[in-house]
Amino acid sequence: MEFFEVLRRRRTTNGPFLPDPVRPEHQRMLVEAAAMAPSHFNSQPWRFVLVEDRATIEEIARISGESMRRLMEEGTFWKRYRPYFRFSEEEMERRRDGILIDQMPAALKPFRRRIFSETGQSLMNRLGVPRILGEDNRKLVAGSPLLLAVLLDRTEYRPGELSGFYSVFGMGAAVENIWLTTVELGMGIQFVSTPMEIPENWRRIERLLEVPEELALMAVYRLGYVPEGGRRPTIDWQSRQRKRLSQYVFRDTCQRPERDDFGEAPVGEGG
Repeated sequence: MEFFEVLRRRRTTNGPFLPDPVRPEHQRMLVEAAAMAPSHFNSQPWRFVLVEDRATIEEIARISGESMRRLMEEGTFWKRYRPYFRFSEEEMERRRDGILIDQMPAALKPFRRRIFSETGQSLMNRLGVPRILGEDNRKLVAGSPLLLAVLLDRTEYRPGELSGFYSVFGMGAAVENIWLTTVELGMGIQFVSTPMEIPENWRRIERLLEVPEELALMAVYRLGYVPEGGRRPTIDWQSRQRKRLSQYVFRDTCQRPERDDFGEAPVGEGG
């Protein structure tokens, strides 16, 4: 696959994976791709745990689902991430960032713009939406043939110091390499983020993975092969839009936005 085609096809997989185990050679390709990322002074501060043990995956799934239910019931999720939600194609086209909520239970659709209000939160709780979403989340994680835990070496990762920034920067590059490799391998990947929102649940995962003091658990991802036409979760979204050049690129100073047609051949040229 051509490199820019891989970039264009990179996605977050919100739906289920095939039950097939991830082939050993593909697991190796993922972590070798991560190791090719740049890091400050070639420090390579990242560490990875490949998790295939079913009992461990099931327990992490329970923790993730429980975290989702709690975040939804308490309204924490909606309050924390309100700036990123879009509820119309027009708004998404104008802003070109965030996520467009385009799938949700029919009972909620008339109230989607009030989802952040106390009335909306009360309605969702009465309809059992937090429980439904928590169970959806648990099933997605439990149905993943492979989890990938990402850690940083604390001798390099020192928050508050430049080394902390350098380590996180390098880790981001390594994870992006993994993400792009999944496209080439016909796989999908998704961040298992909800346990991070509840510190005591994150500590439960640290204990499950037997993380030593010299390492910091930074993230967990679920991976697997993507089925054709897989079903979408109960509440789902699109996030394929990207900002126009004039919204994020400047020329010479921050006061001169780049033109959206920058680099395009003038009308009548080309062939």
